[in-house]
Amino acid sequence: MNGPPPSAFPTFGAAKGDQTDALTIVGLTVAYRSRGREREVLQDVTLRVRRGEAYGLVGESGCGKSTAALAVLRYLPRNGRVKAGRISIAGRDVASLDADALRGMRANAVSMVYQDPGRALNPSLTIARQVSEAFEVTGASADEALSRTADMLRRVRIASPERVMESYPHQLSGGMQQRVVIAMALACNPELLILDEPTTGLDATVEAEVLDLIAQLRAELGTAVLFISHNLAVIGRMCDRVGVLYAGKLVEEGTAADVFAKPRHPYTVGLLRCLPLEGRSKENGRLDTIPGSLPLPGSITQGCIFAPRCKLADERCLKDAPPPYRIAAAHGDQMARCHYHERAQTLPRSADETPVHVANGEDQPLALSARNLSKTFRVGDEEVRAVHDVSLDLVQGETLGLVGESGSGKTTLAKLLLGLVSPDKGASLELDGAALPERVTQRSEEQVKSLQIVFQNPDSALNRAHSVRRLIARSLSKLAALHGEAKEQRLHMLTEAVRLPARYLGSRTRQLSGGLKQRVAIARAFAGDPRVVVCDEPTSALDVSVQAAILNLLADLQRERRVSYVFISHDLHVVRYLSDRIAVLYLGRIMEIGRAAAVFDGPQHPYTEALLSSVPSIDGTHAKRIRLSGELPSAANPPSGCVFHTRCPRKIGAICETETPPCRDAGDAHAIHCHIPVDELRALQRQER
Repeated sequence: MNGPPPSAFPTFGAAKGDQTDALTIVGLTVAYRSRGREREVLQDVTLRVRRGEAYGLVGESGCGKSTAALAVLRYLPRNGRVKAGRISIAGRDVASLDADALRGMRANAVSMVYQDPGRALNPSLTIARQVSEAFEVTGASADEALSRTADMLRRVRIASPERVMESYPHQLSGGMQQRVVIAMALACNPELLILDEPTTGLDATVEAEVLDLIAQLRAELGTAVLFISHNLAVIGRMCDRVGVLYAGKLVEEGTAADVFAKPRHPYTVGLLRCLPLEGRSKENGRLDTIPGSLPLPGSITQGCIFAPRCKLADERCLKDAPPPYRIAAAHGDQMARCHYHERAQTLPRSADETPVHVANGEDQPLALSARNLSKTFRVGDEEVRAVHDVSLDLVQGETLGLVGESGSGKTTLAKLLLGLVSPDKGASLELDGAALPERVTQRSEEQVKSLQIVFQNPDSALNRAHSVRRLIARSLSKLAALHGEAKEQRLHMLTEAVRLPARYLGSRTRQLSGGLKQRVAIARAFAGDPRVVVCDEPTSALDVSVQAAILNLLADLQRERRVSYVFISHDLHVVRYLSDRIAVLYLGRIMEIGRAAAVFDGPQHPYTEALLSSVPSIDGTHAKRIRLSGELPSAANPPSGCVFHTRCPRKIGAICETETPPCRDAGDAHAIHCHIPVDELRALQRQER
């Protein structure tokens, strides 16, 4: 490591009693140089984060949220530069810092937690080495750093820090990795903690634990937080104030309570209407969407940047850029860059209220049937039972939602249905009433085409060397009835439906953002008129506006073509919106299965109850949190009796430890595997709501 030793880094930051803002950004303009031209990705952004405050920054991908964070750290890529404005952390101008002072700032004053903890951790180093290094940078000795590492891991609710310290990142769950990264970020007791999508991809219980942890540590340490997320419910739960970015401009700002209860900018109104909020389902009609797409950086030089997508826009909006109008709201000042901010909530809706027919198992033929599916993997000397004796039916035109924590067997079950892995002996599969071979290599071309998948990570499914047009057209070419103009029309229909601008058709996937790649993967999966589509976290990386368009697309295709879905997601609001029935998995076993309304409204298995209590709401309120003790047990050595008894808050005694729970009928094809009778579960859960 070049430069002075850590102890030589200058002390950074104001005294704890100083009232200086933790972060001040004034008139920030950032541009990237691409193909010989500079494009402004942030324009005249002004905001501040007070000491001990949590400030949420929201907006679609490409709005400039992460660029703002990188500018604060002075960590922009080589083709990026700050054209104008000032950034101060704890009263110090970031641009004026020399190399040593900049390192001191990053070591002592500001920390950042990235979206993917797996990429933030070095796979070749133990957790002890990586976390202790964060303490050593602040001047601690090696022995002191190790001691403080154990203390910090306990502080972030890691129960066995000594064991975790000896582990490598790949040996930890995603939630555990994120807690380790947070421990590293807090090692210097920073003035400012920047969180860039820290819970994306985490299941509901782990997300709730991470958010609780951040809130607790913020209260204990008085750390200011800049929270970047496209999950508006998380922002509503975690943040005091919120800023809404659109195409590089801050278009609305105020307290989270005011902005989410009474938004003053049409863009904010549109974002909130895109959400599949509690009680919404495809039976109630399509989700609202924001028409059009984000403009290219620097392409709009006159008028309001949101005008091309705004239904309130008129000639004034196209000609005159709106100033920051300030309004006295219920909980503080609110700012909106809209000439008609007082009429923002009268914005016409873009979605109709056409309900989607809900499949009824009594009058619809079976599309897919599975019996006694199990899958055992051999890992070293251990046998890991990832899926255990699962049986299920999927009727034509139905969506079956699969929910559960990471490691519960959802993806393995999906791969068994698709024939990507072989089940243990004794299993059987049927497609449209006919036997379906276990392996995809043994299936006919028609059977392969009938079952498609949309992966969580589109990079694993898309050829980086091919253009978007070719990727989708290759799937369309397998449809004998489509030729020439009809094929081109179908291609454009698919790209429009998944909100993929036509300008990207000639692009390679390596040139696209993660959200755009996922849109391509979804369009390709539906190009061949499949009978069953397995959707494995298809919207987890998408903005709420794109997510709404994708969910509408799935619902529309289901209504038009009677396609069936197996839908896997950690976002339980999304699962409820799209699913007709829901199956809850734990350690590869179905703990509960039933119609979506019955599962969500109760009675529920105690595990389902804990999952639902972890879901944040947009207004910052949520049900009483049920905290599960410990981590998911190992599938190599599952608990005896009820496999959930080691974490169950409603455990009733030794029977849970020794006997497999019966399958109890809760009515209307709703089954719960639990020792507690259904009526008692219902009474307990109603009493505690």
